[in-house]
Amino acid sequence: MSVTHPHVPKALADDSEPGASPSSSAVAAGFELTDDCPVRDVLDRVGDKWSVLIIVHLGRQPYRFGELHRAVEGISQRMLTLTLRALVRDGLVSRTPYATVPPRVDYELTELGRTLLIPLSALNTWATTHRDAIRTARERHDREAGAADS
Repeated sequence: MSVTHPHVPKALADDSEPGASPSSSAVAAGFELTDDCPVRDVLDRVGDKWSVLIIVHLGRQPYRFGELHRAVEGISQRMLTLTLRALVRDGLVSRTPYATVPPRVDYELTELGRTLLIPLSALNTWATTHRDAIRTARERHDREAGAADS
């Protein structure tokens, strides 16, 4: 996303030269740090252990409940149920039940949910790019903290 992107806060666009990346202070200035912060509201949903995995899977294709349960490694049926309910409530996932025997329910991303794939892709790129640096920093910190404890 560039500063010319229509969803970049005005504070970011005004702080940089055309074509230049915004400064970190300009990026930080673009965040609303209140109790009604939209980022906090979204992170409450996607910041848990399972939501992003479910969103990414549903971004690839619709799933039935059992298929999704098998696809998301390590999730319990109860946690999948609770997470899907929350994602449906927030309008990110649609739930379509069918009156069949046995009952069938399909889940897929809504248009709103699909828009979340773009920032999740950017987060994935950032995490992949910086994973080694983060691991190195953790190891250095743990060594230094261990030496200070001795």
